[in-house]
Amino acid sequence: MFIVLAVLLVLILWAIISCIKIVPQAQAFVVERLGAYQGTWDVGLHFKVPFIDRVAKRVILKEQVVDFAPQPVITKDNVTMRIDTVVFFQITDPKLFAYGVENPIMAIENLTATTLRNIIGDLELDQTLTSRETINTQMRASLDVATDPWGIKINRVELKNIIPPAAIQEAMEKQMKAERERREAILRAEGEKKSTILVAEGKKESAILDAEAEKQSAILAAEAEKERMIKEAEGKATAILKVQQATADGIRMIKEAGADEAVLKLKSLEAFQKAADGQATKIIIPSEIQGIAGLATSVKEVLK
Repeated sequence: MFIVLAVLLVLILWAIISCIKIVPQAQAFVVERLGAYQGTWDVGLHFKVPFIDRVAKRVILKEQVVDFAPQPVITKDNVTMRIDTVVFFQITDPKLFAYGVENPIMAIENLTATTLRNIIGDLELDQTLTSRETINTQMRASLDVATDPWGIKINRVELKNIIPPAAIQEAMEKQMKAERERREAILRAEGEKKSTILVAEGKKESAILDAEAEKQSAILAAEAEKERMIKEAEGKATAILKVQQATADGIRMIKEAGADEAVLKLKSLEAFQKAADGQATKIIIPSEIQGIAGLATSVKEVLK
């Protein structure tokens, strides 16, 4: 009897403990009663009726990421390529998520593949390779509308990788190689051009400096010649001034000495003598000087 009571007590404790449920953060529990939907438990402590209520599904409310395998698609210009996608989604309604579709992840994968084929089918190869952002936006909008009845919100869709056929990959690699070689040739040509420009500018600066030096040298030589001529002219002017000053001083001294007319006439004769020593072929002699000359001759004869 004691063992039976102990067993019953253990069963009762187990039943009570099993009826206590704690819902963690960012999760929700879908609860059924006798097989029918009873409610959704949010974060916190909850109690269920033993043997009647059960947790049908534990739903994660955090954003989730699903990476799907590459899917074969055909472009508008009949090029077959493989594209793998990454879908970021979040469950917004646990009830719809639990009862809306049997396998939500598989449903999203198939829906993603179908939507991707429809979008890529309207684009050519070049557009597919250069329009990732546009494709991502169109896919997110289409998937979000389709998954709304399942209680799922599509936050973002990314094309992880686009794999074209091997022949196209080889052609693209050759094109990229040619583009790199073209850019390298352009950079090399620009470097040589800059080098040539620098050399020309150096020669130009050197020629300018040489011309400037010659110009300065000519200016200095001209200034030196100018100074020499100025000094020479100043010397001649000084000499003339000194001669004139001496002449003036001589005349002044004669006047101060009270020289009579005879002395002045003798000075005139001296001046005439100097004039006669020149290279002139004709000499006009004033009458007064002629008289003085005759007188001088007479005096000379008497002295003889």
